[in-house]
Amino acid sequence: MSTHQLVARHVEAALSEAAERQIDVDVVARCLLSEAIRLFKQGRSNDDIAAELAAAADNLDEDTPLVFIRP
Repeated sequence: MSTHQLVARHVEAALSEAAERQIDVDVVARCLLSEAIRLFKQGRSNDDIAAELAAAADNLDEDTPLVFIRP
């Protein structure tokens, strides 16, 4: 099992439990983002974390080539 599959399995479990408790998916997503940032802070600088998040935001559109390879 890949790391992505492992995490995705836990996210699906969290979403299922949240749905049972009538917690909105957007709230769960914000909590997951907060947890990801908490984990990043264990070994990365704020500037590095900001760059990671900016790169993710720049590549939200799956139909557009990745920013770093655009002409």
